[in-house]
Amino acid sequence: MEDGTFQSLGYCANTGVDDDVIQWDQRADCEVRQILDRIADKWSLLVISLLDKRSLRFTELRRAIDGISQRMLSRTLRHLERDGLVKRIVYPTVPPRVDYELTPMGATLHSTIHALVIWTEEHQNAIAAARAAYDERIAAEQEEVFGRPATAGYPGASPGRP
Repeated sequence: MEDGTFQSLGYCANTGVDDDVIQWDQRADCEVRQILDRIADKWSLLVISLLDKRSLRFTELRRAIDGISQRMLSRTLRHLERDGLVKRIVYPTVPPRVDYELTPMGATLHSTIHALVIWTEEHQNAIAAARAAYDERIAAEQEEVFGRPATAGYPGASPGRP
């Protein structure tokens, strides 16, 4: 095998690059990237956060997550169960009762998510200020270049573009 060549398409390990930080492969078929894509999507983060305290039924989750469709919640739960982060418990009653809870591995992920939420809460004002400064700068640049402000509601948009 040629130096610097991946062993296989799914092989995501470092190939001799001397970095201080271990990086995951950027290719779509890299398993680390696929896992990060899954657990970092907004619905998965919300489901994991809600299941931290106790097990919940599907309808309880749906009511608690504003804007999620039944189909998207089903898909999210199925993916999290497949990845070993959520456990589905079916009770043999009439009608059947199904609860969802975090697995021990899912619970360890919750602490990481909690740290991200804390960071976001601590920095939300600074981020809001940075956004406002950016929007003002872009509007000023657009006015300077085109002689009029950027299209309302779309910072950085060129005049005449939606």
